[in-house]
Amino acid sequence: MQLSEFYVETWMTDHENDCQYNLTDTCVTCLSICELEKLLKIDIMDEIKNIKLDYGPIVGSTRLKDAILSLYKNGTYENITMSVGTINANELILMTLLEPGDHVVTFTPTYQQLYSFPQSLGCHVDVVELKEENQWLPSYDELKSVVNEKTKLICLNSPNNPTGTTFEEDYMKGIIELAKKYHCYILCDEVYRGTVNHQLTYSLSDIYEEAIVTGSLSKVFSSAGLRLGWIKAPKEIIDLINYRRDYHIISNGPLDDYLASIILENKDIILRRSEDICNANKQYLKEWLKHEKHMSCVIPKYGTVGFLKYDLLIPSKTFCEKLQKETGVFFVPGGCFDKENYLRFGFGNDPQKVKEGLSILSKWLKQFEETA
Repeated sequence: MQLSEFYVETWMTDHENDCQYNLTDTCVTCLSICELEKLLKIDIMDEIKNIKLDYGPIVGSTRLKDAILSLYKNGTYENITMSVGTINANELILMTLLEPGDHVVTFTPTYQQLYSFPQSLGCHVDVVELKEENQWLPSYDELKSVVNEKTKLICLNSPNNPTGTTFEEDYMKGIIELAKKYHCYILCDEVYRGTVNHQLTYSLSDIYEEAIVTGSLSKVFSSAGLRLGWIKAPKEIIDLINYRRDYHIISNGPLDDYLASIILENKDIILRRSEDICNANKQYLKEWLKHEKHMSCVIPKYGTVGFLKYDLLIPSKTFCEKLQKETGVFFVPGGCFDKENYLRFGFGNDPQKVKEGLSILSKWLKQFEETA
């Protein structure tokens, strides 16, 4: 099994701990337990003191599964299993469903796992381009041209990392039609699932019961450090995944199970915080762009990330390294997504830090006007 370097994760590991202004993080500013207690007005630490540090419920407690099912319009306990974050959820699905020679269709730019991991399993992967001129939405005709009787899996993440694209229901219904026609699976990574009026936007599993969807506490739930994710899928798929899961993680542990239950049971409060932070940063970026002639962005309606474009003749990795070294402002370069002249922008960061970081970026960009 030959895996390609995971470029975005390597970049984050090498750069994120040496910056002053992180403008690229994909999570809404993460909560401490003390902040969580204050926000929810409950005594979490007192409960934690009494939790035994054993394996806990192997496939998740009924309390946690109830909390997860509240995020969807349908499903039972048999449709849910747990994972170590969404990345492990996706991995378990791909390893369970795919065989060498299978055909997979995904979109680009996207999270590299969705194409590199199937390729490492010996699958043939076709990609459909997300087009900036179409608000980072893909052509349905192009999708139809690559899905065929050999296709085993269509996989996507919505909202998309790095563009923020949310696949609208009409497009999703087209994907469902193709899946039914060619008897293939659909995997939708929904870790960036956005908010509207402090509620989560729709899930693919809300409109298609055969969908396989993944999620976690990492992004809009501001709890990436818990490393708790889940899979929602038809029972027969969950059963297969649970057989494989025993080889990988056994359980998430009672601490994560308890804290995840608390967070999801109080999702309305946490989602309100997340939406307010993201909307404030989206509005500020919109105003900032009016004064930056070298920068533009299709600002997404939902989710925590967008793709910031620049028109300078500098490779994105060089741009990001020079910027960070000289100012402390940190971005993931578009080159990590095979897309030059872009920077991944995170809308979930502290709004004051975002304002300060963009102000510093503006001053740094003036050097290019002076030499133009």
